[in-house]
Amino acid sequence: MRDNISLGVHIQSMSTLSRMLATTLLFPTLLIAQASTPAQAPPKSKASVNQNWRAIHDSAIIIDTHADTPGRFVDENFDLAQPAGTGYMDFNEIKAGNLGAEFFSIWVEPKANKGNEAKRALDMIDSVYEQARRHPDKMMMAFSPQDILTAHRQHKFAALLGVEGGHAIEGDIRILRDYYRLGVRYMTLTWSNTNDIGDSSGDMDEKSIQHHGGLTDFGKQVVTEMNRMGMMVDISHVADSTFFQALQLSKAPVIASHSSSRALTNAPRNMTDDMLKALAARNGVAQVNFYCAFISQKYLDTAKRLHAQHDPDYETVQELFIKPQTPEVKQQLATAKARLAIKLPRPPFSDLIDHIDHMVKVAGVDHVGLGSDFDGIDCSPQGIDSVADLPKITEALYARGYKATDIDKILGGNLLRVFGDVEKVSQEIRAESDPGEN
Repeated sequence: MRDNISLGVHIQSMSTLSRMLATTLLFPTLLIAQASTPAQAPPKSKASVNQNWRAIHDSAIIIDTHADTPGRFVDENFDLAQPAGTGYMDFNEIKAGNLGAEFFSIWVEPKANKGNEAKRALDMIDSVYEQARRHPDKMMMAFSPQDILTAHRQHKFAALLGVEGGHAIEGDIRILRDYYRLGVRYMTLTWSNTNDIGDSSGDMDEKSIQHHGGLTDFGKQVVTEMNRMGMMVDISHVADSTFFQALQLSKAPVIASHSSSRALTNAPRNMTDDMLKALAARNGVAQVNFYCAFISQKYLDTAKRLHAQHDPDYETVQELFIKPQTPEVKQQLATAKARLAIKLPRPPFSDLIDHIDHMVKVAGVDHVGLGSDFDGIDCSPQGIDSVADLPKITEALYARGYKATDIDKILGGNLLRVFGDVEKVSQEIRAESDPGEN
């Protein structure tokens, strides 16, 4: 998603954030997942430490669950064989970061594509397939946990698909099925806009929006059908009420493909500790978002102030970021961002690790992963400039005492487990309801 363009939505609701309370929906008592506190590593020589964390990173299957690069494929005719430029990934950087699998976001901007959401989504899906077709020696499409493992054995980059925002199915569950047939393996129920599936966290304070109190009847059908097909239910972006209702309804574990901790950064897009515990109790996984405004309260507060003051550099960056990135726009954007950086500096890298660490302590190490939002954000923490910088996360976790097995889970193992569980639930449902498929 272009998370900075939804920041305007976030900013409008920030004055009431302090009054936001946990949802009061009746919800069955959940067993609280036992938090796992990483054991302290014994002292090692510097050479030994470097060798150990690097070996952990290089051997891991690293899975990132959210990147908006398809927007670049379609709008800029970008190819992963080209240098990423101002973007976050290309083949060289993917190799340098040992990124094994990426869920490419099929994000349809709702206003610009109103009435043509599926057309835009299909264009973006096609763009990912085209990358795999052009570069079969480096990349392959993947549709299952087994495909990710196969790609890893073949030393190829696994490309997966996730639809961001249920408005992309245009209120038609048949389009949802078509997306699954084309390889989509998760769908975010909402983006920053409330839709006919359920309420979004992005517009809960807008009186002009008709809200539903969580999931609609159609939204409940969508969750049920996603369970049947084997498509992961993604609750990033949804309102708290939508989250708890979807979690209660879903027969399979759910994911948050790109959300961080609200306890550390009070943005409605982030997850409360109660939400993290509930997600973990249902064996789901929360993938940490790298966006500056979701990992740094200082950055978020400063952005709110600049927005309220109609700061020209802030408004210029917001405006240019959502435009097609022509060479001229890129140059203008770079100039505006350079000026804005003086007033709105990037948060330290440690803020990102703090979010991972907090979420592990709350939900348990089996329920946290990485969902960068690369190519959908205009700011990432210092030291994270592309996927080539992913090893720094492994190094930082190792320095904080995380064991190799736990780091491996965070880097991708947890997502693989949940993906497999969703497939298993689908097989069970189909065995009961669709005997002809077995």
